[in-house]
Amino acid sequence: MATRALFPTLLYNAALQKQGARAFNARLLREIKQLGHDDVAGRKWSLRNYPGGFTSYASVNRLHTVSPTFAALEKKLLPHVRRFCRELQLDLVQRKLVMTDCWANIMPAGVVHGMHLHTLSTISGTYYVRVPPHSSGLKFEDPRLDRMMAAPPRLANSRLENRPWVLVPANAGHLILFESWLRHEVPTNQSRTERVSISFNFNWF
Repeated sequence: MATRALFPTLLYNAALQKQGARAFNARLLREIKQLGHDDVAGRKWSLRNYPGGFTSYASVNRLHTVSPTFAALEKKLLPHVRRFCRELQLDLVQRKLVMTDCWANIMPAGVVHGMHLHTLSTISGTYYVRVPPHSSGLKFEDPRLDRMMAAPPRLANSRLENRPWVLVPANAGHLILFESWLRHEVPTNQSRTERVSISFNFNWF
């Protein structure tokens, strides 16, 4: 073919485990709800930076080091992260990729998490604990978008890899992995029920 795909942006989306996801998510949900009650610093930070919702991003952001349940999550995530890194063909022979951050997010109705990226990290991701109907997915932005100053709009039915934004649906029991430099956002939660997720970073330096 005359046309080749260069510099692809890869995304990993899979079920965390083959069985037992419902029971495991129930354990995670209990701990996250308790954390939302106990984490005073997190609630104060969320009032200013995560209006209407709760995140332990700026307070308790190494949950895998303080909770056996979240340590179990880390262990379950590792095979997926390794598989994704093989697809990316990352050279990790000399250094080990480890989880450096892990925090909880609660998004009630009407809450949004604006466009951002995860600095000083290698692989980032989200695991979905509870995803009610009509709640938002994860929206990714083409990393070349700021260079497309003279580009025409894309066709409405264009292939996913040619679109400037792609919304990946959220599913309870599933995870999404991406390289940390990829900008993303969570659009407004239009469900009446809280959307609960866990975000995390893996780093190699």
